[in-house]
Amino acid sequence: MAQAIMLREHGGPQVLRLEETEVGEPGPGMVRLQQTVVGVNFHDCYVRSGLYQTLKLPGVPGLEGVGRVTATGQGVSNIKVGERAAYFTSGYGAYASERIIHEDLVLRVPDSVDDQIAAAVLLKGLTASMLVHQVHEIGPGDTVLVHAAAGGVGLLLCQWAKHLGATVIGTAGSAAKVELAQAAGCDEAINYTEENFVERVAEITGGKGVSVVYDSVGKDTFYGSLECLADRGHLVNFGQSSGPIDPMPVSMLSKGSYTLSRPMLFHYTAERARLVQMADDLFSALSSGMLQMDPPRSWPLAQAAEAHRALEARETMGAVILTV
Repeated sequence: MAQAIMLREHGGPQVLRLEETEVGEPGPGMVRLQQTVVGVNFHDCYVRSGLYQTLKLPGVPGLEGVGRVTATGQGVSNIKVGERAAYFTSGYGAYASERIIHEDLVLRVPDSVDDQIAAAVLLKGLTASMLVHQVHEIGPGDTVLVHAAAGGVGLLLCQWAKHLGATVIGTAGSAAKVELAQAAGCDEAINYTEENFVERVAEITGGKGVSVVYDSVGKDTFYGSLECLADRGHLVNFGQSSGPIDPMPVSMLSKGSYTLSRPMLFHYTAERARLVQMADDLFSALSSGMLQMDPPRSWPLAQAAEAHRALEARETMGAVILTV
């Protein structure tokens, strides 16, 4: 029998409970993974609380994991038994010791990237890649604002934007997180608990504003982010850790001919070839040292509730994982 965190009702972290579950054998096109590490994301907290009702209950939450292939179904050609594999999926089910998953979702993990880093970086790193290369292509001369710059995505996003030649401004909620954002390449880092980030961005940019804001915070920052944009600036909202955003009149965008987007990674990686290329680029960036990640903060799978509590309390810096 395997073990999994089962979500049977929406609520606080305490509703996450470890249960025994049967995995079975993989069918055609499927593989069975013995998981070693599971990635934890704010999305998981939204699913658990009921803010996102995208997981049918009862169900196993979690979007990404890493492990070793222990069995393959008929016709599988992308991966072999014994190989290390990472994945992310909109079908959930990652908070488990074993699972069955389709071969098109799994990616070989190079020897240069260990399991913990692979689980911590895959979804966040692919999100950062999507944001700087596809949603808004960053280049020299761009000035960008990254909210939650010391978070799991934020740290990678700042490094990637800086590597592409941008001037990077980050926001964070404590002195320690400001230091972490600066180490990740932020030219300026704003402690939003002590300073008004809209005023500071205007000061830093000489009143011009930024070409793009990457905002995963949502309710608390959204309208301030709009104020930070330069003419023809782009606001990219890709999360809402502070809560849902209040309705916005579209006419507000006319102030500076702004654009607004709400990208979802699953739409950018729906084609297997693109997913593989993005993952290869991410793993190469890690192996070369272009992207660097500190060891993630970890809890055992059975303590998933504690990991959620710490994440929602903003006690963590960087990535969070569950070990199996």
